[in-house]
Amino acid sequence: MLEVRDLVVRYGAATALDSVSLRIERGEMVALIGPNGAGKTTLLNTVCGLLAPASGSFQLDGRIVQVPEGRQLFGDMTVEDNLRLGAWRVRDRDPARVFGVFPRLSELRRRVAGTLSGGEQQMVAVGRALMADPDLLAVDELSLGLAPMVVDDLADHLLRLNQERGMAVLLVEQNARLALQLCPRAYVLEAGRIALSGASSELARSPAVQVAYLGGATDEAAT
Repeated sequence: MLEVRDLVVRYGAATALDSVSLRIERGEMVALIGPNGAGKTTLLNTVCGLLAPASGSFQLDGRIVQVPEGRQLFGDMTVEDNLRLGAWRVRDRDPARVFGVFPRLSELRRRVAGTLSGGEQQMVAVGRALMADPDLLAVDELSLGLAPMVVDDLADHLLRLNQERGMAVLLVEQNARLALQLCPRAYVLEAGRIALSGASSELARSPAVQVAYLGGATDEAAT
């Protein structure tokens, strides 16, 4: 679905990504974790075509759609209008298919997006991305500013989209525990480089990951 090879991205003289390589197979859920400023959003914006790499390449087989960090809704527009904006490149602009995934949004369709709770806004952001019929859904900081119960509900929706529709998911997260539990495979990005990669269960047992991202959890707690 997506293969990134030796990608280098710079902002002026500063190197944000330094020879990053990763891959996502069709229908796979993959996490990208790391600290703030590691380059996670830069990588996402590059493979979505928002930034030009200095060198390296990436190949995408299908359509990638991003759920941006902070949701970035049009706060003075209704939920339904926000959803329809996600379908500007496809013919079917009926949000009924999104309401099937998030029934709550059907109840809120006439509400102004800026008046919704954080969890409801994140549902709109994910729904807007789904309106574009993505093959790969790239979610930047799903859990940002949300209560754990809300995050768990949204994570369940992502899992169902993957299992029932075969949609690939790239989850970019600072919440490593969530990402490693939800996605079978993961990459750890630090200072613009891939520091670790592999099965999430193995990474969760890594002392380096436990100390840096899981609060020093023991092997037993991490599993």
